[in-house]
Amino acid sequence: MAPSSASGVSSLPSGFAVFTTFPDLLFIFEFVFGGLVWILVSSSHVPIPLIQGWVMFASVFCFVATTVLAFLYVIGAHGNRTSWITLDTAYHCLAALFYFSASALETLVTIGLQDDIHKHYSENISAVMFSIIVTLLYMVHAVFSLIRCKVSYRNREHS
Repeated sequence: MAPSSASGVSSLPSGFAVFTTFPDLLFIFEFVFGGLVWILVSSSHVPIPLIQGWVMFASVFCFVATTVLAFLYVIGAHGNRTSWITLDTAYHCLAALFYFSASALETLVTIGLQDDIHKHYSENISAVMFSIIVTLLYMVHAVFSLIRCKVSYRNREHS
């Protein structure tokens, strides 16, 4: 989303406009699918506690951070400052990295469970699929936040 003027002021949405602009609309999907991942991972069978811990940490951390960030956007805490675009970009890049690693580890464990009880295998497959979806959501949000960041800083330099 390009800034509304060439004065260097970013045009970050606030209020319910957060849920009607792209990429901020993705907050809804990150929240919903991230919650599903959290539920599925907590009920899935992972024989290695360290992997289960990391996957749970990534899903819970991203769920809480996304909720807080979306809430701060809705109440307009950003004050339309350009630094929030950088914060948004950094967070979504970090969240994409966390979810990517969690998805990879959950996939590795699931492949090892192929011959195990069908119920556990199905839960793990669901957790893997939703974690991949959330990873893609965070990646798309990060890419469009990077574009927003680039446009914002370019406009700030020209003012």
